[in-house]
Amino acid sequence: MRIKNALLNGQKVDIIIKDDIIEDVYPADDRSYELDRTLNANGMAVIPGLVNMHTHSPMTLFRGLADDIPLKQWLEENIWPAEKRLDEETVYHGARLAMLEMIQSGTTAFNDMYLWLDVIEKAAVEMGIRAYLSETCFDFFKPHVAEKCKQQIIKRFEQKPADSRINYLIGTHAIYTVSGDLLRWAADFAVRNNVFMHLHLAETQQEVADSVSNFGLTPVRYLHKLKVLNPKLIIAHVLYVDDEEIKMLADAGVSVVHNPASNMKLGSGAEFKFTEMKSVGIKIALGSDGCASSNNLDMVEVMKLAALLGKAWRKDPTVLTCNEILDAATVIPAEIFGIKTGVIAKGYKADLCLVNLQIPAFTPNINFVSNLVYAANGSCIDTVICDGKVLMKHRKVKNDEDIIAFVQKIKQNEN
Repeated sequence: MRIKNALLNGQKVDIIIKDDIIEDVYPADDRSYELDRTLNANGMAVIPGLVNMHTHSPMTLFRGLADDIPLKQWLEENIWPAEKRLDEETVYHGARLAMLEMIQSGTTAFNDMYLWLDVIEKAAVEMGIRAYLSETCFDFFKPHVAEKCKQQIIKRFEQKPADSRINYLIGTHAIYTVSGDLLRWAADFAVRNNVFMHLHLAETQQEVADSVSNFGLTPVRYLHKLKVLNPKLIIAHVLYVDDEEIKMLADAGVSVVHNPASNMKLGSGAEFKFTEMKSVGIKIALGSDGCASSNNLDMVEVMKLAALLGKAWRKDPTVLTCNEILDAATVIPAEIFGIKTGVIAKGYKADLCLVNLQIPAFTPNINFVSNLVYAANGSCIDTVICDGKVLMKHRKVKNDEDIIAFVQKIKQNEN
């Protein structure tokens, strides 16, 4: 496949894709190739596919269900009861809707934590998106439940994913729902088996206060004591940490995901220490969180929120530049997972998006990355390619109307 006349770093280029790999990138010309197809990218820029590093995909089903209430009440009185009414079919359709929304806003890979992993995997294979999937694991400090969780994790990693674009992780929920014994065991399993572990941490002041009350330590110090901090750990939120804890995370090689939309919507906090973490070598990526707390999965919007929020609470417009934020949605996730995406160059995976420049957000196009991060939203994405396959062309995704109709029908039947 050839992408012709795409704007990259201010220059028009042609991109040759063979199978799932970028075979060549060169200044646009009229060379003829014996290729299966050509995508004309006149009036478009090309960017690496965006990566949503923390979400709960089937929670599209809860969009608008429990707005404008605190996290603890939101979770315990609204979300958990609603999840008890779910089944495999509804989760499958909710996951497909999430993947449709992600593709339409330029996301080619996502890091998910939820229930019914098998049906989410089925949806991801059908949609063609790159997926890092984990089953939410919580034992609520009950030893017999912890043993069930351990057996579930062992069983999961005894099987192979259904597609090369699918990867499994361990999805330990949080320190207030998972016992220290299970956290230790999961961390040891992750290191021994070279798999990643995904965890919510230090999301609210209440979580920190409860951690001190229950464990005698703040969340990061608690994990440090348990010997859970390691390079295979990816933690989401991380709003309440001090300099010593940041050093602990850096020394252990832990990766962090910033979720500005969810943090602001739930009133969890604003002062995410992006600069401090990055300065000591912590890899920081971006995530939307689930639609129940962020209400959409638009990573272009997430980039803007992350940049503006970081400037606002510091009262410093020089921090969190647009280029730095774009890296956090492309290059950094690839570095965390150790895959060759996030860069448009020969030998890298063909996970790409074409951005429509013929819209007001890119007029005038003085600084493309600035316009992408500060002016646009996900509707600027025209075409999406993942693993060398076209998932969306001219904003059309296969079966998109059916996917939306199925979820509408589910909600109508509930009413």
